[in-house]
Amino acid sequence: MYFTDRGIEELAERRGEEEVSLAWVADRLREFVDLNPEFETPVERLATWLARLADEDDD
Repeated sequence: MYFTDRGIEELAERRGEEEVSLAWVADRLREFVDLNPEFETPVERLATWLARLADEDDD
């Protein structure tokens, strides 16, 4: 288990039943990067990876 799994597990436990839009997630990611600019590259990579998942499913 990676250290980051704890945060992912907490997210699933606390917010797992909620439905949110991708626009809401994008806004939260922008807010996070504004507050933590040193994480701009990892957040960009995550967003790009998520955005391209559907493209891989189409193959």
